[in-house]
Amino acid sequence: AAVASASAAAPPGLLLLPPAAAASCPPAAGWIERPAGTGGYWDSNWDRREPLALINLKKKNEETGEEELASRLDHCKAKATRHIFLIRHSQYNLDGRADKDRTLTPLGREQAELTGQRLASLGLKFDQIIHSSMTRATETTEIISKHLPGVKKISTDLLREGAPIEPDPPVSHWKPEAVYYEDGARIEAAFRNFIHRADAKQEEDSYEIFVCHANVIRYIVCRALQFPPEGWLRMSLNNGSITHLVIRPNGRVALRTLGDTGFMPPDKITRT
Repeated sequence: AAVASASAAAPPGLLLLPPAAAASCPPAAGWIERPAGTGGYWDSNWDRREPLALINLKKKNEETGEEELASRLDHCKAKATRHIFLIRHSQYNLDGRADKDRTLTPLGREQAELTGQRLASLGLKFDQIIHSSMTRATETTEIISKHLPGVKKISTDLLREGAPIEPDPPVSHWKPEAVYYEDGARIEAAFRNFIHRADAKQEEDSYEIFVCHANVIRYIVCRALQFPPEGWLRMSLNNGSITHLVIRPNGRVALRTLGDTGFMPPDKITRT
């Protein structure tokens, strides 16, 4: 009778289960409550730069014999926010056999101009442009930098294109495990070198541009957001697109934009 009365009071179309039946139905995973701070979802020390991880807890103050933990923690604490702009290179010549022959197409050069104009229009004080040493990324950087005069450019092999990790679900074309083993270590090294919270000495927020490749960017996004890195191939990025990551002083990461090309005319957008 109690069940019948409860069902009668329910909104149309909503069936209320008896208590015993309801208890036997576990809640959906997304609705399971967990005590705050128990972890399991977000590793706050993902970049190994949490203040407590940067100090030697065994070291004592020579005068007092105390650790002065609070003071030392404060000294190691980040204060600034890092804004990471990940730019995929523009369209390039797919017929080139060697890297030096894979130069930007005329459309690719137009795309780079549009990306540079978009970045300049943001009115931000960019600190640096770090780019892959591959030809298509270098040429994209040169065009973008014309719109950002005075911003220093740094070339690195770490950001070169490659296969970061075997994707899930797998792709139809096979790659030997050695490819993922070699490329993956390098791209992971790029992530660890470039994607982290600000150094404690950094006083002001920074804005940095990284010009590289689709696989590298997709892997970095997965790693930064602590998503399964094997899912990198489930995303797609247009040529010249802008992806914006924000890393807060406490290590929290937010994805502001993924693969934005809304600033390009539709007939200029490609994904080769």
